[in-house]
Amino acid sequence: MNKYELTVVVSAKLEDEERAAELEKVKALVEKFGGTVTNVEDAGKKKFAYEIRKMTEGYYYFIAIDTDNKNLPSELGSQFRISENVIRFMTVSVEEA
Repeated sequence: MNKYELTVVVSAKLEDEERAAELEKVKALVEKFGGTVTNVEDAGKKKFAYEIRKMTEGYYYFIAIDTDNKNLPSELGSQFRISENVIRFMTVSVEEA
């Protein structure tokens, strides 16, 4: 079983309901590609170090994922690149101690 942490930055222009819906879409994508979401941490609204897509802040989410699919990070990345509301994303492998 592989463990990953997915960091997703969502547009601050979205209302609360739209942000919640975007988070549900992210969870659905993880499950679609054979992953299981084990934890979601809402880090809240943060200011960017530099402007991204004419925005200066976004909402950060840290999502813990368990999966057997080694291609999950690349498959998620290809979906996030075409999403208008996901500003940035990063998936890292987590090694167990």
